Amino acid sequence: MARWEFKLPDIGEGIAEGEIVAWADGICPGAVVVADQPLVEVMTDKATVMITSPKNGKVQELGGNAGDVVAVGANLVVLEIEEAESLVAALETPAETSASAVGDIRDDLPGMRLVKSAPAANVATHVSPSVANSAAVASFFQEKPLATPATRQLARELSVDLRSVRPSGPNGRVTRNDVQGVAQGNSFSSTQPIPEPARSAHQATPGPTERIALRGMRKKIFEQMARSKRTAAHATFVEECDVTALQGIRERCRSKMEARGIHLTYLPFIVKATAAALKRHPELNAAFDETTSEIVRYREIHLGIATATNEGLIVPVIKHADRCSVLDLAQAIQRLSSAARDGTISRSDLQGSTFTLTSLGQKSGLLATPVLNFPEVGILGIHQIKERPVVRHGQIVIGNVMLLSLSFDHRIIDGHVAAAFAYEIIGFLQEPESLFLEMV
Repeated sequence: MARWEFKLPDIGEGIAEGEIVAWADGICPGAVVVADQPLVEVMTDKATVMITSPKNGKVQELGGNAGDVVAVGANLVVLEIEEAESLVAALETPAETSASAVGDIRDDLPGMRLVKSAPAANVATHVSPSVANSAAVASFFQEKPLATPATRQLARELSVDLRSVRPSGPNGRVTRNDVQGVAQGNSFSSTQPIPEPARSAHQATPGPTERIALRGMRKKIFEQMARSKRTAAHATFVEECDVTALQGIRERCRSKMEARGIHLTYLPFIVKATAAALKRHPELNAAFDETTSEIVRYREIHLGIATATNEGLIVPVIKHADRCSVLDLAQAIQRLSSAARDGTISRSDLQGSTFTLTSLGQKSGLLATPVLNFPEVGILGIHQIKERPVVRHGQIVIGNVMLLSLSFDHRIIDGHVAAAFAYEIIGFLQEPESLFLEMV
């Protein structure tokens, strides 16, 4: 028998690291595995994948626990395998490196596990900056530091070179405290965390609590939303939309669509109107590249539809939405939302959006200010339809009205441009017959 190291492969698009979401059932030191058996769920900035075992063998070591971040090329699991397989692995791999292979990567969307943790240990006292040895900082350097996306963003904001930060996290990972320590002129590692504020004598002690680890899908949502709010200059334009005429068309078409097994909502019409408006206002079908300080205008229109699932909010994408009929859009929305909620959606269906729409359907409320789907420059919030008095031809009548809220990055989009785009959508929805003129 021989020791064989299976390293975390590059799952795609040049990712540098991945977070271990969960080891598959039964995977632990001493467990016997066979080729193609599920090993571990790993989450990157792009997607969550299940990595399978490339060989038969017995598990000797695991490369980390759930919640740990592992660098591409670092040991994911060490197997004990037959001598013959070890020889083949050595022949397939350069002599100076350990063997590695890519397991079968299955497109799926695993749920986030909730765990209870023990009460936090006493927090150590923060070391004074005067104690820091600046020479120690200058002497440390690593070419490819391991850090989470949030930590990398913090380093950019504080103008800290991650390569010169001495890591203190698990598996040699640079933590936020490490970065903050360097930014403040400290050379000590973040094994001395910032102390928790002292609780005043009169402040009530909380009762029993449950601690839930921030990991998996919830952690990615946390990082993405924080980055969006920290980076973009959010502004929101709100206007009413009378969808009485649209409601009539929907009612007339609904029975025919249901005969085809499609539940017709207002969303396909709104998606169609948004795609048509984006063709006339390409400024909103764009993103901002922070690395080059360039505005990127997309030539294709791929609309993300924010969808609530038990694991959190994800954004399935309708590709080439401007080329789709209302029927096509209704079918796509039904397929994507079902796949998102039952966890079978593919990575390709979660990538490539150029503009996003968000709605909670009947629970969407009167008004909300959506957070941009970074790095996009616009997102449209769709809200509940209510009966309200409206003026038509000088007469007050009851209409079916909803509010649309368009959040946009004010660094890139001026207010009058955002307003013109929103009114374009409203025009299509208030006179839905005009959408037929936009069909390809």
